[in-house]
Amino acid sequence: MKGKGLKCLKLTLCCAAAALAVQGCGASSDDGKIEIEIVQYKPEAANYFKVVEEEFNATHDNIHLTISSPNDAMAILKTRFIREDYPDIIGIGGDINYSYFVDAEILSDVSDYEGMQYINQGYLDIAESLELVPTDGTYIIPYVANAAGILYNRDMFEEHGWQIPTTWDELLTLCGEIQAEGILPFYFGFKDVWTCLAPWNAMAVELSPSDTTKQVNRGETNFTTEYRELSEKYLQLLQYGPEGPFAYSYNDACTAFARGESAMYTIGSYATPQILSVNPDLNIDSFVMPAADSADDRTLNSGIDLGFCVTADCENKEAAYEVLNFLYADENLQKYIDDQNAVPCKTGDFQLSSMLDGMLSFIESGNMTDYQDHYYPSEMSVDALLQTYLIEQNTDNFLSNFDANWQRYNRDIIRMVQDYEAANGGKEQK
Repeated sequence: MKGKGLKCLKLTLCCAAAALAVQGCGASSDDGKIEIEIVQYKPEAANYFKVVEEEFNATHDNIHLTISSPNDAMAILKTRFIREDYPDIIGIGGDINYSYFVDAEILSDVSDYEGMQYINQGYLDIAESLELVPTDGTYIIPYVANAAGILYNRDMFEEHGWQIPTTWDELLTLCGEIQAEGILPFYFGFKDVWTCLAPWNAMAVELSPSDTTKQVNRGETNFTTEYRELSEKYLQLLQYGPEGPFAYSYNDACTAFARGESAMYTIGSYATPQILSVNPDLNIDSFVMPAADSADDRTLNSGIDLGFCVTADCENKEAAYEVLNFLYADENLQKYIDDQNAVPCKTGDFQLSSMLDGMLSFIESGNMTDYQDHYYPSEMSVDALLQTYLIEQNTDNFLSNFDANWQRYNRDIIRMVQDYEAANGGKEQK
């Protein structure tokens, strides 16, 4: 491992819990089969992956597949990496952890994987943008994505004749019309701090450059400049939600929206299973958060919810690719889409949930921009910063704290990025 990468990685590993003991990478079992192990980080999809494991093993004589879906997968993975005990394949999201793993040279270049040609270019671009500094090769195969924006009650909209907004002014006008009918426009569940990120991310993709964090790391700008409009518009949304939104949890908000207590909900597609568990008959659709002043500047907030990486320590890459071929087979990917209301990262004739109809044109065209928080170090606790901001409503203090905390928790990465820029004449290379 390279020194700088290892240093960055250690920042994320210092608090990892004890790992579980497992077989080594790509090893052969007593019956001569090649052992391939996957550790994936989405426990809510454990049942799906159990079926995949069983079906693969029933149809392959030369490879034995083991898939684990622990609740604390990232802590387990980080601890195993410290021990140099690597699974053959890891299933992770496209966020800062992936960035650290690439920089630490834990992952193998998968640009030679034949299935890569079928992956939506928009998600490959997102994966590339996550690299702390430009790196030769491709290190993740995007599997599924989620999308964040605004969920809405389709029956309620049709009953009142409300139109889907395409600009910020149209959104505020719509909220006024809904309020005039004695209906709550939005429901918020800000007691759970992570939910504060949902509207923030959905607005940020239209109001801030997609590479804002990279520009800050290069010393070209700061968050006080880039996030001011975003911060001010976020406060405007509060007046259209419930009084005291910090008293309500994520479950409270999902339940309230499911029961028709609000017309809209600023959350991602990942919330729909929770909502429908309360009211299976709710007619949900979605639309892109119209944060910009011009409809031409709209983009969908979408990122890699799950992708697969082959570790550099995998002893049998050919067998790993055979497993991936099975996972990416259209029929298996469709089963995951149906199970998790997910967005496929693979191009093809897939059937998506009707509650994604309003976002479909953006998905098909590749007009997507990644979540800003995928670039935030977890130690910075941006969700808690946002919650405090929404309570205190002091924009200057919030932005100042954001900049100060970024410099504090990101200093090693900033140093690495600026060293790279200096060595390469200030130009990013790929």
